[in-house]
Amino acid sequence: MSSGHRFALVAIMLSVALASLDTAIANTALPAIGADLHAKPAASVWIINAYQLAMVSTLLPLAALGDIIGHRRVYISGIALFTAASLGCALSPSLTLLAIARVAQGVGGAAIMGVNSAIIQSLYPPHRLGRGLGLNALVVGTAFAAGPTVASLILSVANWPWLFAVNVPLGILAISFALPAIPHTPRGKHHFDRVAAILNVIMFAALIFALAEAAQRAPAQIWLVAAIIALVFGVLMIKREAGHPAPMLPVDLFKLPVFALSAVTAVCSFAAQGLAFVSLPFYFETVLHRSQVETGFLMTPWSVVVALAAPFAGRMSDRYAPGLLGAIGLAVLCVGMISLALLPAHPSVLDITIRMSICGAGFGFFQSPNLKAIMASAPRERSGGASGIIATARLLGQTTGAALVALSFGIAGHHGPTLALVLGAVFAGAASIVSGLRLFAPSPHAARREASELQAPAAAAEIGQKPLGRNQ
Repeated sequence: MSSGHRFALVAIMLSVALASLDTAIANTALPAIGADLHAKPAASVWIINAYQLAMVSTLLPLAALGDIIGHRRVYISGIALFTAASLGCALSPSLTLLAIARVAQGVGGAAIMGVNSAIIQSLYPPHRLGRGLGLNALVVGTAFAAGPTVASLILSVANWPWLFAVNVPLGILAISFALPAIPHTPRGKHHFDRVAAILNVIMFAALIFALAEAAQRAPAQIWLVAAIIALVFGVLMIKREAGHPAPMLPVDLFKLPVFALSAVTAVCSFAAQGLAFVSLPFYFETVLHRSQVETGFLMTPWSVVVALAAPFAGRMSDRYAPGLLGAIGLAVLCVGMISLALLPAHPSVLDITIRMSICGAGFGFFQSPNLKAIMASAPRERSGGASGIIATARLLGQTTGAALVALSFGIAGHHGPTLALVLGAVFAGAASIVSGLRLFAPSPHAARREASELQAPAAAAEIGQKPLGRNQ
């Protein structure tokens, strides 16, 4: 790999780490931020929801835009917006302004996460793609898992605005590496559908709002209306993009069994992770009465073991079936989540560390092979759409997990964290089963060949129906 490609990888990993870290970093600091801004706990949740809502609703349009104007342009613009919005978060004097800045930060994060896998695919040859995506999975998984630890370390020496201020110099550093090194990728010849982009934003925004309101046990008419809006705009979007060569919501790629099963695996597994990482800080602080700093360190074993497992799994995915590797990893994650739910009343640090390490091993072993399965199953010219689905599936899973934590607290009260961990084990078990089903699915190349063979008779019939020319 050339020095330019290495600089590109540094830029990618640094910016991806920042976007992933900010998905989780606010969880640990949420009580402190809410108290400082004089906000009620229910309102403070929008510090997290605003970021996730903006990311999920703009991921696919920005990924599609990258296929048209170039992944490099979208990526660098995303880093710049994320960095500027981070400064806005640090300077926000009220919850409203902080939520607005988090929305802008989420859009910047979506631009980064929406095309990062496509850029990595352009840097690696197909036979080494697993290694590149393994490195990406390492950074994403470690950054998300390390969020509570990083937040605790910062809060031990500074107040909450520094959680966002530290992004500014790191974002500038990422831009300095990206400008000379991120490669130009081939551009699609299709146009960007602005109407479809608007439909997509409304659909996902309504969906995330419905999940959040239902989890907060809001009146049913509120979240039901939001869910209906999401459904209606989703149908409108699919109808509008019918026949499009590269639809923004790539429903055509879901006709490939491996792609569809891999996306479902990702949603379920990240829901399990979200359930753990939102509920455990509350459990450690309110039930075990640990400090914020102690909580961060108790969460650390998960991220450390992910860092060890993800690159190893990435290299293995170049040799073994991702369905098998994912099924094994997610089964281990399921066992780890069950063990956390069964923690004794007064667990030792060793008790917690072993259980968190089991979860980290399982999660790290699944992620890299799953990323490769998604990217390899899609046609190379659709890498932007596949990359967008990777990030969308991750964020939908994490958002669903966070919403289910809120619901668990509302239903079970003091035992809410335990219920959330049980639900996490259920999602991990389901993901393991879905991953295993990929072993029986046709290979991506065979599926695409079958699809083209099915289209050939229709094309031939269409040609046969055309009027004959004078020379025929």
